[in-house]
Amino acid sequence: MKNYLNFEENIKDLENELDKLKDPYNQGGLSEVDTKKITETQAEINEKLKSIYTNLDPWETTLVARHEERPKSKFFIDNLFSDFVSLSGDRFYGEDKSVITGFAKFDNQSVLVIGQEKGHDLDSRIERNFGMMRPEGYRKTIRLMNLADKFRIPIISLIDTPGAYPGVGAEERGQAEAIAKSIECCMNLRVPTISIIIGEGGSGGAIALASSNKVIMLENAIYSVISPEGCATILWRDPKKMLDAAKAMKLTAKDLLDLQIIDEIITEPIGGAHRDKTLILENLKNSISKNLSEFKNFTDEEILNHRKNKFLKVGRTKGFIDNPESLSSLNFKTSKFDEFSKSKKNVIIATVITIVLILSYFLL
Repeated sequence: MKNYLNFEENIKDLENELDKLKDPYNQGGLSEVDTKKITETQAEINEKLKSIYTNLDPWETTLVARHEERPKSKFFIDNLFSDFVSLSGDRFYGEDKSVITGFAKFDNQSVLVIGQEKGHDLDSRIERNFGMMRPEGYRKTIRLMNLADKFRIPIISLIDTPGAYPGVGAEERGQAEAIAKSIECCMNLRVPTISIIIGEGGSGGAIALASSNKVIMLENAIYSVISPEGCATILWRDPKKMLDAAKAMKLTAKDLLDLQIIDEIITEPIGGAHRDKTLILENLKNSISKNLSEFKNFTDEEILNHRKNKFLKVGRTKGFIDNPESLSSLNFKTSKFDEFSKSKKNVIIATVITIVLILSYFLL
């Protein structure tokens, strides 16, 4: 049984009608299949889907990103990569099943794959903790990212989480520290890193794995510091104002590309990624292949600098400064005093002059 969102009611009625038209035994007896009517109904469905999905507001996009039938990380790992070898455990506490990790082949190239997994039914969602990683999950990914860095293996991360797990146990085991260490690890890697937000990219839980050379989003994914409901609760004390919050937060792929937070949008089938999984697989594969090839001739230092400069420029466009290119370095500008004080000779001369002036003041 298909799951429909509240703005897809017209689509639901048309698809129910289409199913009846395709069933020669409908209405309790054998009837002739009306191929012309089927074609017309299918065309009407496609037209309505196109009209709806080209005009989604940010809250509707959020609902699509959370759709139950939307393809998850495990689906992409199973269908995009070969020879996948799963690796588990953080070597400190235990295993976190909300994130799938392992080495695999992509177009005959070795890669490390990291995928936040929500699960596809109630049992798997509970097992996967609804995609909310615990500290041991982040420490597991840190361990494997360092291993990939050692052997010069590119890293591909699939992001899909409402956020890091906020439970008491997770906090006791150092959730914030684990997220911070994961971001630090991502920024120091000398291999190409590509992060694809396939559904929800929630807060630090997402950015812990999305501090990459390339940050890519599926067309109907979202990426934000907090959920729209959480934002509405904090700002207006009313979670029902999530539409206003979603609009203000600029969480859609289109907004984030315009703000230069992300690098690319992967087009989804009309009606969302769940309606044509073959097509979304092809589009995602092409994007990964293109972005990996971009770094083929980069040196380790160039890869590191590319990532560093990318994040240094975030927020420095849209009129904040005249030339964001001038800020693509971690080096701070030194003042005249700093330059003067670096010379030992200058310091000695300045000290002697100061002493002479003080003595002159008291003796005269």
